[in-house]
Amino acid sequence: MSTSTSTKKIFDFALLGRVFQYVKPYRKAFILSIALAIALALLSPIRPYLIKFMIDEGIVHQSTSTTHWLHTTFSGNNTTAFIINLFILQIILLLLETVFRFVFSFIAAWLGQRVVKDLRITVYKKILSLNLSQYDKTPIGTLTT
Repeated sequence: MSTSTSTKKIFDFALLGRVFQYVKPYRKAFILSIALAIALALLSPIRPYLIKFMIDEGIVHQSTSTTHWLHTTFSGNNTTAFIINLFILQIILLLLETVFRFVFSFIAAWLGQRVVKDLRITVYKKILSLNLSQYDKTPIGTLTT
């Protein structure tokens, strides 16, 4: 009794390359979505760091040489002004991140819909070009797959 284990690929890069052929007409949107994803990855950790900075420097007054320099540069020695300025900066970053996230989601969804539409059109044209005898021999589910 021999058991054979079939090794399935977890991820097929050749298939991904074939799908990326359908992304080529939308190259600008694809590059913009990648740039927005990177920008969001860089923007996301800034707000929690600003909250930490606001609590450490503005409320608890645990300043290091760098944070003390930023505190005096940002608002002189006025703690209230420092906290208000950081709060305004956080609101601006939150609005910027919201806009980036909306545009990223919109472009990624639009791009996905276009690629799926192009794939469906290609499959439909392929099925229409087959001989009629092919439909007699093969179930339609197998043909579309």
